[in-house]
Amino acid sequence: MYWSDLTQNWSLWFSRFKAQFPNLDDASMPFLKLDRSRFEAHLAETHDMTLNEAREAVDGFLYIETLARDEMRERASVDA
Repeated sequence: MYWSDLTQNWSLWFSRFKAQFPNLDDASMPFLKLDRSRFEAHLAETHDMTLNEAREAVDGFLYIETLARDEMRERASVDA
């Protein structure tokens, strides 16, 4: 999964980010979703992380969501 995939359904993905990172500022999100680097900087600032830690957190989030999406697709194809 890529950042661009998230921005296509931002309300869904933001709520999932917010579940992991509750200090994200809702009001800033419309602007931050367009720029991953700015989002990572905001994440670092609001969650007492370094910029590198925030990047790793976003990468981890994308990786886990990719695995979950692939698993759902696999189950759907087996059930069909």
